[in-house]
Amino acid sequence: MIPWLDADTPFPPVVRALREPNGLLAAGGDLSVFRLLAAYRQGIFPWFSEGEPILWWSPDPRMVLFPEKFTPSRSLAKTLRQGRYEVRLDTAFGAVVQACAQIPRPGQDGTWITDAMRAAYGALHRQGYAHSVETWIESELAGGLYGVAIGRMFYGESMFARRRDASKIAFAELARRLKVAGFGMIDCQVRTAHLASLGAREIPRAEFLRRLETLADNGGDLCAPWRSVASA
Repeated sequence: MIPWLDADTPFPPVVRALREPNGLLAAGGDLSVFRLLAAYRQGIFPWFSEGEPILWWSPDPRMVLFPEKFTPSRSLAKTLRQGRYEVRLDTAFGAVVQACAQIPRPGQDGTWITDAMRAAYGALHRQGYAHSVETWIESELAGGLYGVAIGRMFYGESMFARRRDASKIAFAELARRLKVAGFGMIDCQVRTAHLASLGAREIPRAEFLRRLETLADNGGDLCAPWRSVASA
């Protein structure tokens, strides 16, 4: 059994997360900005489908990308050199989240990006924590991603592409800017072949949490590092 969170219930220690399904930690609570920021700082994220209670996860191992380890494929490197695109930050956040929710994905009948999730991340965006990286081709939103920045840590949430390599272009630009701005890690949550092909790898949850403690520092202006990313 996993614990049920009431409005004021803190998260249990992540070491109590289940092994099967991997990382399931708790249910309930809410999707307030306060709760979401507390979750991310502890290496926890929400993931649930329509009709389910809010489910909170902290898998072991954890898929991450160190920005300096981003590795484009030969074909992607060629696309990046050609430069027939424009990458923008935070100019179409709602459209990116909506597109991520609507793009069909292999093995999934629906989406976990519910109306409640869209509203929650919209609130995070308005307070400066959630961000979009967008690939524009011929003045159209061709792909992109969104996630959460806290301190010098970026938590990737979802990506989409309507044109070939459009999401990878956004990811490449994100990794470049995060590297320049001194960010230490991109949380990719769980392993996929797509992320592995770009240089992401799995690390033990204990190592992830050790790095997180320093990168997602609770002091100072948590939005300041992202402003350095936007100007990189």
